Amino acid sequence: MTSFPARNRRADARRSRAAILDAAVQLLNARPDASVEAIATAAGVTRQTVYAHFPSREHLLGAVLDRVTEEAVAAMDAADPDAGPAAVALLRVLDASSRAAGRHRVLLQKIGSLPVSPEQDRDRHAPVVDRLRRVIRRGQETGEFDGGLALDWLVAVTIRLGHAAGEEVDAGRMSERDAATALHTSLLRVLGAGRAAASPDQPAAESGSTSPVGSATAKTTRLSR
Repeated sequence: MTSFPARNRRADARRSRAAILDAAVQLLNARPDASVEAIATAAGVTRQTVYAHFPSREHLLGAVLDRVTEEAVAAMDAADPDAGPAAVALLRVLDASSRAAGRHRVLLQKIGSLPVSPEQDRDRHAPVVDRLRRVIRRGQETGEFDGGLALDWLVAVTIRLGHAAGEEVDAGRMSERDAATALHTSLLRVLGAGRAAASPDQPAAESGSTSPVGSATAKTTRLSR
Protein backbone atom coordinates (compact mmCIF):
# COMPACT_ATOMS: atom_id res chain seq x y z
CA MET A 1 0.00 0.00 0.00
CA THR A 2 1.31 3.44 -0.88
CA SER A 3 1.98 5.66 2.13
CA PHE A 4 0.52 9.14 2.44
CA PRO A 5 4.00 10.73 2.63
CA ALA A 6 4.94 9.08 -0.68
CA ARG A 7 1.72 10.26 -2.33
CA ASN A 8 2.27 13.75 -0.96
CA ARG A 9 5.80 13.80 -2.35
CA ARG A 10 4.54 12.82 -5.77
CA ALA A 11 1.83 15.48 -5.62
CA ASP A 12 4.43 18.07 -4.61
CA ALA A 13 6.65 16.96 -7.49
CA ARG A 14 3.79 17.31 -9.97
CA ARG A 15 3.00 20.80 -8.67
CA SER A 16 6.61 21.95 -8.84
CA ARG A 17 7.00 20.54 -12.36
CA ALA A 18 3.84 22.33 -13.48
CA ALA A 19 5.03 25.57 -11.87
CA ILE A 20 8.37 25.29 -13.64
CA LEU A 21 6.72 24.74 -17.02
CA ASP A 22 4.28 27.59 -16.46
CA ALA A 23 7.12 29.92 -15.58
CA ALA A 24 9.28 28.71 -18.47
CA VAL A 25 6.52 29.23 -21.06
CA GLN A 26 5.81 32.75 -19.83
CA LEU A 27 9.42 33.83 -19.31
CA LEU A 28 10.89 32.30 -22.47
CA ASN A 29 8.20 33.88 -24.61
CA ALA A 30 9.31 37.28 -23.29
CA ARG A 31 13.02 36.47 -23.02
CA PRO A 32 13.99 33.48 -25.19
CA ASP A 33 17.47 33.34 -23.66
CA ALA A 34 16.31 33.46 -20.04
CA SER A 35 18.51 31.33 -17.80
CA VAL A 36 17.45 28.26 -15.88
CA GLU A 37 18.08 30.24 -12.72
CA ALA A 38 15.67 32.96 -13.84
CA ILE A 39 13.05 30.33 -14.64
CA ALA A 40 13.56 28.74 -11.23
CA THR A 41 13.09 32.10 -9.53
CA ALA A 42 9.92 32.79 -11.51
CA ALA A 43 8.59 29.35 -10.56
CA GLY A 44 9.41 29.82 -6.89
CA VAL A 45 11.77 26.85 -6.75
CA THR A 46 15.51 26.35 -6.62
CA ARG A 47 17.76 25.79 -9.61
CA GLN A 48 18.45 22.31 -8.27
CA THR A 49 14.72 21.55 -8.31
CA VAL A 50 14.50 22.52 -11.98
CA TYR A 51 17.36 20.16 -12.81
CA ALA A 52 15.76 17.41 -10.72
CA HIS A 53 12.83 17.49 -13.14
CA PHE A 54 14.72 18.43 -16.30
CA PRO A 55 18.37 17.21 -16.46
CA SER A 56 19.35 19.87 -19.00
CA ARG A 57 18.09 23.06 -20.58
CA GLU A 58 17.36 21.05 -23.73
CA HIS A 59 15.09 18.71 -21.74
CA LEU A 60 13.29 21.72 -20.29
CA LEU A 61 12.81 23.31 -23.71
CA GLY A 62 11.48 20.02 -25.06
CA ALA A 63 8.94 19.87 -22.23
CA VAL A 64 7.97 23.49 -22.90
CA LEU A 65 7.34 22.64 -26.55
CA ASP A 66 5.24 19.67 -25.44
CA ARG A 67 3.19 21.99 -23.24
CA VAL A 68 2.58 24.50 -26.05
CA THR A 69 1.68 21.68 -28.43
CA GLU A 70 -0.81 20.34 -25.89
CA GLU A 71 -2.41 23.80 -25.73
CA ALA A 72 -2.73 23.87 -29.52
CA VAL A 73 -4.28 20.40 -29.55
CA ALA A 74 -6.74 21.39 -26.82
CA ALA A 75 -7.70 24.46 -28.86
CA MET A 76 -8.25 22.28 -31.93
CA ASP A 77 -10.52 19.96 -29.95
CA ALA A 78 -12.44 22.91 -28.51
CA ALA A 79 -13.08 24.10 -32.07
CA ASP A 80 -15.25 20.98 -32.56
CA PRO A 81 -13.61 19.41 -35.62
CA ASP A 82 -16.49 16.96 -36.07
CA ALA A 83 -19.22 19.61 -36.36
CA GLY A 84 -20.54 21.12 -39.57
CA PRO A 85 -19.14 20.92 -43.10
CA ALA A 86 -15.60 19.56 -43.20
CA ALA A 87 -14.21 22.60 -45.05
CA VAL A 88 -15.56 25.02 -42.45
CA ALA A 89 -14.45 22.75 -39.62
CA LEU A 90 -10.92 22.49 -41.01
CA LEU A 91 -10.48 26.25 -41.23
CA ARG A 92 -11.99 26.62 -37.76
CA VAL A 93 -9.59 24.06 -36.31
CA LEU A 94 -6.60 25.62 -38.05
CA ASP A 95 -7.51 29.09 -36.80
CA ALA A 96 -8.00 27.85 -33.24
CA SER A 97 -4.61 26.18 -33.26
CA SER A 98 -3.09 29.30 -34.78
CA ARG A 99 -4.46 31.53 -32.05
CA ALA A 100 -3.10 29.18 -29.39
CA ALA A 101 0.31 29.10 -31.03
CA GLY A 102 0.26 32.85 -31.60
CA ARG A 103 0.35 33.40 -27.85
CA HIS A 104 3.83 31.87 -27.83
CA ARG A 105 5.19 33.10 -31.13
CA VAL A 106 8.63 34.23 -29.93
CA LEU A 107 9.12 31.09 -27.87
CA LEU A 108 8.20 28.83 -30.80
CA GLN A 109 10.59 30.63 -33.13
CA LYS A 110 13.40 30.07 -30.65
CA ILE A 111 12.64 26.43 -29.85
CA GLY A 112 11.87 25.63 -33.47
CA SER A 113 15.51 26.27 -34.31
CA LEU A 114 16.78 23.63 -31.90
CA PRO A 115 17.88 20.23 -33.24
CA VAL A 116 15.37 17.43 -32.79
CA SER A 117 15.21 13.96 -34.28
CA PRO A 118 12.53 13.21 -36.89
CA GLU A 119 11.09 10.60 -34.54
CA GLN A 120 10.77 13.05 -31.65
CA ASP A 121 9.22 15.67 -33.88
CA ARG A 122 6.76 13.18 -35.37
CA ASP A 123 5.72 11.82 -31.99
CA ARG A 124 5.32 15.28 -30.45
CA HIS A 125 3.06 16.52 -33.20
CA ALA A 126 1.18 13.31 -33.95
CA PRO A 127 -1.94 14.61 -32.13
CA VAL A 128 -2.03 17.70 -34.37
CA VAL A 129 -1.59 15.62 -37.51
CA ASP A 130 -4.24 13.19 -36.29
CA ARG A 131 -6.83 15.94 -35.98
CA LEU A 132 -6.07 17.32 -39.42
CA ARG A 133 -6.29 13.84 -40.87
CA ARG A 134 -9.65 13.26 -39.20
CA VAL A 135 -11.26 16.37 -40.66
CA ILE A 136 -9.79 15.89 -44.13
CA ARG A 137 -10.86 12.24 -44.21
CA ARG A 138 -14.39 13.31 -43.30
CA GLY A 139 -14.36 15.82 -46.13
CA GLN A 140 -13.29 13.15 -48.59
CA GLU A 141 -15.99 10.78 -47.36
CA THR A 142 -18.71 13.41 -47.76
CA GLY A 143 -17.44 14.49 -51.17
CA GLU A 144 -16.43 17.98 -50.02
CA PHE A 145 -12.75 17.30 -50.69
CA ASP A 146 -11.04 15.57 -53.60
CA GLY A 147 -11.24 11.84 -52.96
CA GLY A 148 -8.81 11.09 -55.77
CA LEU A 149 -5.79 12.32 -53.81
CA ALA A 150 -4.18 10.34 -51.00
CA LEU A 151 -5.25 11.41 -47.52
CA ASP A 152 -1.69 11.58 -46.20
CA TRP A 153 -0.72 13.77 -49.16
CA LEU A 154 -3.47 16.26 -48.38
CA VAL A 155 -2.47 16.32 -44.71
CA ALA A 156 1.16 16.93 -45.70
CA VAL A 157 0.14 19.75 -48.04
CA THR A 158 -1.94 21.33 -45.28
CA ILE A 159 1.10 21.29 -43.02
CA ARG A 160 3.43 22.69 -45.69
CA LEU A 161 1.03 25.50 -46.49
CA GLY A 162 0.92 26.29 -42.79
CA HIS A 163 4.70 26.47 -42.80
CA ALA A 164 4.67 28.82 -45.75
CA ALA A 165 2.13 31.14 -44.14
CA GLY A 166 4.15 31.33 -40.94
CA GLU A 167 7.40 31.94 -42.80
CA GLU A 168 5.93 34.79 -44.82
CA VAL A 169 4.74 36.52 -41.65
CA ASP A 170 8.03 35.92 -39.84
CA ALA A 171 9.94 37.40 -42.78
CA GLY A 172 7.69 40.47 -42.79
CA ARG A 173 6.48 39.84 -46.33
CA MET A 174 2.83 39.38 -45.33
CA SER A 175 0.62 40.50 -42.50
CA GLU A 176 -0.97 37.83 -40.32
CA ARG A 177 -4.37 38.60 -41.85
CA ASP A 178 -3.10 38.36 -45.44
CA ALA A 179 -1.20 35.15 -44.69
CA ALA A 180 -4.31 33.62 -43.14
CA THR A 181 -6.40 34.57 -46.16
CA ALA A 182 -3.81 33.14 -48.54
CA LEU A 183 -3.57 29.95 -46.48
CA HIS A 184 -7.33 29.43 -46.39
CA THR A 185 -7.82 30.14 -50.09
CA SER A 186 -4.90 27.98 -51.22
CA LEU A 187 -5.82 25.14 -48.93
CA LEU A 188 -9.44 24.97 -50.06
CA ARG A 189 -8.33 24.96 -53.69
CA VAL A 190 -5.86 22.14 -53.08
CA LEU A 191 -8.52 20.14 -51.27
CA GLY A 192 -10.93 20.71 -54.13
CA ALA A 193 -13.40 22.55 -51.92
CA GLY A 194 -13.28 26.05 -53.38
CA ARG A 195 -13.51 29.35 -51.53
CA ALA A 196 -17.30 29.14 -51.33
CA ALA A 197 -16.92 26.43 -48.71
CA ALA A 198 -16.10 29.03 -46.06
CA SER A 199 -19.20 30.04 -44.14
CA PRO A 200 -20.35 33.68 -43.99
CA ASP A 201 -19.73 33.83 -40.25
CA GLN A 202 -16.22 32.39 -40.60
CA PRO A 203 -14.56 34.30 -43.44
CA ALA A 204 -11.14 33.11 -44.51
CA ALA A 205 -9.56 36.46 -43.67
CA GLU A 206 -10.37 36.16 -39.99
CA SER A 207 -7.53 34.18 -38.52
CA GLY A 208 -5.93 34.90 -35.21
CA SER A 209 -2.36 34.42 -36.28
CA THR A 210 -0.35 32.63 -38.89
CA SER A 211 -1.40 29.05 -39.08
CA PRO A 212 -2.06 26.27 -36.80
CA VAL A 213 -0.03 24.07 -38.50
CA GLY A 214 2.58 26.57 -38.46
CA SER A 215 3.09 26.28 -34.79
CA ALA A 216 1.82 23.44 -33.28
CA THR A 217 4.52 22.04 -35.31
CA ALA A 218 7.63 23.69 -34.81
CA LYS A 219 9.60 21.99 -37.58
CA THR A 220 7.40 19.47 -39.30
CA THR A 221 4.56 20.74 -37.35
CA ARG A 222 6.45 23.78 -37.06
CA LEU A 223 3.03 24.07 -38.30
CA SER A 224 3.27 27.62 -37.44
CA ARG A 225 6.36 29.17 -36.15
